[in-house]
Amino acid sequence: MDTPSPVDKRLSRPTASFVAKWIRRAYERRQLSQLDSRELSDVGISRSDQLAELSKPFWRD
Repeated sequence: MDTPSPVDKRLSRPTASFVAKWIRRAYERRQLSQLDSRELSDVGISRSDQLAELSKPFWRD
């Protein structure tokens, strides 16, 4: 079995971090998409803010 080289280890940690961030962001946007007007108001987000956030691809902050 091959052991990862130091370069592989250095690259895998940032890659895993990016993937985890993208998964979390996609999840949060799916949750945001399910909020109704009252719930949006409760958290201080307008419908236009919601739509602007939902229009972004998962890799954009």
